[in-house]
Amino acid sequence: MAMDFSGIPAARLRRHARRAQAAWACQAMLLAAACALAQPAWSAEASKAAPDPVLATLQKIQDAARKLDYSGVYTYQQGGVMLSSRIVHLVDGTGERERIEMLDGAPREFLRHNETTQCLVPEKKVVIVERRRGDRFPALILGEGKGIPENYHYMQRAGTSRIAGRECSVIELTPKDSHRYGYRLCADIETSLLLKAQTLSQHGGVIDQISFSSLQIGDKVPSGQLASSWNTKGWQVFETAMTPVDLAKGGWRIPFPPGYQPVTQVSRPMKRGKQVKQLVITDGLAAISVFIEPYDTDGDTALANGAVSTGAMNIFRTRIGDHWLTALGEVPAETVRDIAERTEYVPLAGR
Repeated sequence: MAMDFSGIPAARLRRHARRAQAAWACQAMLLAAACALAQPAWSAEASKAAPDPVLATLQKIQDAARKLDYSGVYTYQQGGVMLSSRIVHLVDGTGERERIEMLDGAPREFLRHNETTQCLVPEKKVVIVERRRGDRFPALILGEGKGIPENYHYMQRAGTSRIAGRECSVIELTPKDSHRYGYRLCADIETSLLLKAQTLSQHGGVIDQISFSSLQIGDKVPSGQLASSWNTKGWQVFETAMTPVDLAKGGWRIPFPPGYQPVTQVSRPMKRGKQVKQLVITDGLAAISVFIEPYDTDGDTALANGAVSTGAMNIFRTRIGDHWLTALGEVPAETVRDIAERTEYVPLAGR
């Protein structure tokens, strides 16, 4: 765990990070959706124009997550923390329908119909609506994914493994540099559905992992499982309003690590009525968000620059002039720190 750099205990910074993450609660869970804003998803048609065996394999995994009917329980493990969720995914004449219910911690539900996702927050009786594609596990690719072969070594291991009672083949993606983690994937042999994904350190150790513990695939999945367990009558409904922005024209010079490309730049409302700008960059598998918010002379005086690390998630926060800049992503700590420390704000640069 990294310490902050101004004498304020790291525990205090961690509390602030948790508050910030809570303020972003459903938006953070929809990070994959933001990654798809600016570019269309990589498609089978694109693969015909430029066939690549790595992308072809990963696209089968992506297609399985989007086109199959399945339901089950998966567990996300990060250090000593384990959180389980129940997922139901069906495809009918109206497109994709999905329900994710968090089984541990504060109750949360995510109801998705194609590009529209509702995040249910029962303790506040609030529904947050976001009209963006919300791919999550067992989906895999972010954006177009074309740069994946340039940034990762691909290897399919001999033999098979067994997850949730199903045979799966093991794929390893090893980073070609220090700006990203590696991944070990286990894809169902019969359907190519992703059954387990592990994030690997530079030394091959498992940083975090997500895996099905029970799973049904096919027409045995009842559509009744898509219904929410909450009666939301009378709940407040908020829709996330996002406006496209051009950070470079606004004077922001944000360096991208090699292999990462911007996929969206938006302004969105956040806590205390602030407008927060968000940049999302991705290499096709890993994603990094950069949040820029105004510095509040009344409420932010106790905050400081610093770093927080939890499993694969790393956060680095710094003050640049009259702004706070926060870089976060499931990438090495040095990657988000480098982005934050090298970012410059020159208001006249874009004029």
